Formats: sequence, structure tokens, C-alpha cells
Amino acid sequence: MTYTPEKSKQIALARLDLIHQWQEFRKKSTNKLQADYDFVKMYNSEKGHLFNILGKISRGSLHRWKTMLNSTDDYTRLIPQYRYASVNEFRSTLTEEEMKIFMSLLLHPNRICIGKAIALTKYKLKELGQNFIPADITFRRYAKWFKDNNYDKWILARDGEKALADKVEPYIKRDASLLEVGDILVADGHKLAFHVINPFTGKPCRATLVGYLDWKSTALVGYEIMLEENTQCIASALRNAIINLDMIPKVVYQDNGRAFRAKYFTDDKGFNELGLQGLYAKLGIETVFARPYNARAKVIERFFKEFQEGFEKLLPSYMGSEISQKPAYLMRNEKLHKRIAGRGLKSAPLRARLMPATKQAWHCDHIPTIQDTIKMIDMWLQFKNSQPCPNAPDKSIAEVFESRKRQNIDETKLDDLMLATEVKTIQRNGIRFLNCDYFDERLYGFKSKVMIKYNLFDLTKIKVFTTKGEYLCTAERVIETHPMAKLLGTVEDLEDYKQKIQKQEKLQRKTIKAVKDLLSTDEVRFIETKTENDENLNAVQKPFSTVQKQLTNSNANGEVVKPFFTKSQISEKEGKDRLNGVQKYFKNNCEKYEYLIANDPSNVWITEFKKTKEYKLLYGSEE
Repeated sequence: MTYTPEKSKQIALARLDLIHQWQEFRKKSTNKLQADYDFVKMYNSEKGHLFNILGKISRGSLHRWKTMLNSTDDYTRLIPQYRYASVNEFRSTLTEEEMKIFMSLLLHPNRICIGKAIALTKYKLKELGQNFIPADITFRRYAKWFKDNNYDKWILARDGEKALADKVEPYIKRDASLLEVGDILVADGHKLAFHVINPFTGKPCRATLVGYLDWKSTALVGYEIMLEENTQCIASALRNAIINLDMIPKVVYQDNGRAFRAKYFTDDKGFNELGLQGLYAKLGIETVFARPYNARAKVIERFFKEFQEGFEKLLPSYMGSEISQKPAYLMRNEKLHKRIAGRGLKSAPLRARLMPATKQAWHCDHIPTIQDTIKMIDMWLQFKNSQPCPNAPDKSIAEVFESRKRQNIDETKLDDLMLATEVKTIQRNGIRFLNCDYFDERLYGFKSKVMIKYNLFDLTKIKVFTTKGEYLCTAERVIETHPMAKLLGTVEDLEDYKQKIQKQEKLQRKTIKAVKDLLSTDEVRFIETKTENDENLNAVQKPFSTVQKQLTNSNANGEVVKPFFTKSQISEKEGKDRLNGVQKYFKNNCEKYEYLIANDPSNVWITEFKKTKEYKLLYGSEE
């Protein structure tokens, strides 16, 4: 199908209207030639609507258009016969070689600017010996056309795939009105943009807030502040979210970070091999992970932006999340702002004199503790929840949140469900976990892998299971003993030492008794029994399966011959000897043959042995 621009259609229709007016004007005059000149002069002087489209015309143009119509009213015959470029084509004087050199520079991932790319292209063309060099505006027009008509290629080549997804690719709009409160919680971590006091060191630091946001109401239902994003912080935030919701969410949509991907939460390959499930599976929660570096998919990112603008920037210890957002008093040579903020002043009186009373409210002397920060966040959340809900504009966030269906969650039951799982090996002092030893008498004597379950909120004990899920015991954390409890310790230290000594002696007596019971069996007692003759002494008594292995011997040709000695072929005398703890051992088949001929000539084994090649080599033919 031929492409015709809209402007060309307007020109053709205007020409047809002008031809009709011209013909009507000629009918009123007898001198046709003079009528043509008068019509053209009147048209060019009045400058009406058709003049704005067609511009000035001549008498020859009118006759030419009349000839093109050929006594018809088909306006398409009057369409200007220009060569129009399509969307994927650009009319330019640039050659293919010039375009190739120019675009190789313009689409470089280092994002060379258009002006520099033009200069380098012209220099390259001069080096190649080209005489005619296009003007700069020619290159700029082509660059603008390419960017406007190939924006996806432009962005991908210069900025990468993430920019392509953020700027060019269409995005999906999700209807949150189809959800109910508590259906989906969105989880993510946020590095606070202000300083708090580190409770371990007493120094200022930037903590991490891990939060769970309800998608329907956009309320932050649970959070935890920790010095770093770890599994303990995430578990505590999830527990707080479930308690505040008073229900267990159906789905948790969370970040793709390392902390959320930890084995503590998800069904990792190692855990699947043991038949275990992650924490979310125990709670009946489906987990969905966001794609890496896809912040637009997590609605909690919008909450963190409002949190920074409406809360963090109001705190006196605000530091900014990046260099461009740092307050002025943290920049170099900002002496005035440092005086206003109370930074960099050696004496307190000088600071008070230079700081106006109205500026005292935002000076940076006060750095909140974690407990102070939690109180301030709770106060700000009351303000945030009073705002209209984006998914229900006629209600506030708090009103939408209160419409949830509560489940009356038992917190103690929730703690049991929050147990984490790990696989450990039992050592001498029990199980080593979190730099502590956990021991119970049931673990004494085991040297194998077990599965432990622990609660991050109560690490005084752990539950121990076999890898098959069988409960073994509850091991308690071992308290270290005073080095010199009798002389330097307290009464409690001495009593603790005595109880541990008594426990060691008890376990030792338990092992000795078990070994004595084991040595009382007939099979083990025979090991200590001395035989009456050297033959029985050399014949070490072994179980039947072991004797059958050792009876394998080689014949004269070096071939391995399997002995014809099966359980059904044991003689009555040998059976009695085995029941009495004695079993005859033969060095080879020849010795056994001589023994059976003398003591048990009717043994079936003799008949089978005479059919073998070994017998024929040793004793000749059976006849």
C-alpha cells in the first residue's frame, strides 16, 4: 500500500476546489484567456484559505492540473508526486559509509555526545581522503531522526538493559483493589539516612530498617531496626507484622537480597535433600521474590521514599542517603552552615552565641538511640496512616487496615513456628552452635549429623532431631566453669563444678556397663577363649558370611574358584561346632576335601568338588 502523507492529501483537495472555482469563473466570460489572467491575479491578491495551502499559482498550473484530472473529480490524480520517506527511512545526503562511522561513535556505551561524534566522524572522513564533508546540521538531523524513530536501540546501546526496562519497555499496572488486607505483605530493607547510637559501641552509625508493608492498605504492619540486615532482623520484623496483623499473610513479596535469600527462609537445595521446608512454608506463607534491580515492582519502595522525605529529613542527625543529598553543613568550606548546625565549634558558649534561638530546634548535637528511633517512627506512622489510602481514596490507611479479618494469633504458638532449622554434627561436648555448646545426656555416644531447631528469641536451649525428623532431646546451653571453683569461686561455682564431675562419672559408668553387657554374648566371649590345639588357634572364628568370603581360593592355573560351601551344605558336625562357637577354617579346597573324606564322606560338597577342574588336576579323573 502506497504511503501518502496527510499534507499531500490536503494539497490535492485544495487543487481540486481551485479548479472548480476557476471553471465557474471562466463560464461568465467570453474571453477565456483574459478570464484566466484575471482569476490568477484575484487569487494571488486575496490570499484566502486555499492560498494558505497552495501558495501562489500561475495560469499554466491551472491548465496542467485540469489535464491531470482528465474530466474526472478524482483528487488523487492531483497528489504531488514527491518521494516521501517512510518511518523506517530517512532522506539524507549522508552515504552509508558516513552513517556507519557516525553511528558507531554515537551508539558507543561510553555515551559520546553528538557534537564530539560529529567532530570525530569528520576527522575520520578527511583521513580517508574524502573531499566532500557534510555539514554538522546534516549529522544532527540524522541523529535526531534515529533517536526519535529508534529510541529502544538508542537507549539499549548507550545506557544498557536496565535503562531499557525503565524508560522504554511498557510496564504492568496491578489492581490492588482485588486484594484484601493481609493477603500480600511486601518486604524490603532500607538503610536509614540518619545516625543512631550503636548500643554495642556507643558511637553513631547508620542502622537498617527491615519492614513488611501491607499491599492493600499500604500500612507498615511490622518492622525491626538492626545494625545490619540479617536473618534475625527479618525474622523479628515478620513476627511483629504477624502480631500486629493478628493474622498470617497468604503471600510475602520480598526483596532478592542476600538476607532474604538465606537458607533460614527458603527451601534451599540442601534442605530439600533432607525433606525440610523453610520458615515461610511452616507458617503456610507463599514466597515470591522480585527480580533483581527492579524497584518499580515493589510498592514498599514508594513508602521508603515518603519515609525519607517526611521523617528522616526532619531529624537532627540526618546525613543523606547519598552524597548529592548531604546537608550543607557536611560539605567542605560551609562554615556558616556548620556554625548554624553547631558543628565545628570548639566551645559551647561560642556555639550558643552564633546559633539563633530559632535554629536551636534543628542543630545536630542530639543523636537518637534505637529505642528513641522506634518511638519516633511509631509517632510518624500514626500521621502516615491518617492519610488517604491510594487503593481506597475515600478511606484512610488506618481505616482500611482495621477492616482486616483477625485470626487471634497465639504468640507462644507463633514462637514455636518461628523455629529455624540447621544441620549439625555431634561433638564431644554436644552441638556447637553460635559459639556455644548445647548438651544433653541423650547426645552422649553419638557421632553423626542431626537436625536442630532453635528460636532466635530464646537461645538457652535447642531441640535436636534426627535427619529423618525423629525427636531426640532438648539440649541446653552449657555454662563454662570457674577455673578454680574450690579456692576462688563462689558456692554456686563449686556446686556447678561438682555436678559436672558427677555427670562425667555417670556417663562413664554407663559406658562401662554397656560394654560388659556386650562382652557377655557368646559370639564376643569366644574371642577371649583359647583353643586346645594349634589348628583351632589358627582358625580364627568368624561369622558365616566372612568365612564364605575367605574360602575363595585359586586353582593351579591361577583361576579364582568360588568354594562350594553354602549354608545348606554344612555338615551336621560343623553345624554343631558353629552352634558351640566353633567353625572349621580351611586354607584351600584340597584341605577341606581331605577333612571331609576322613570325617564326612557323604557330604554333598565332595560330589560337587569332584566335577571341577581343580580336582582333576590334583587327583586325576573321578574314576
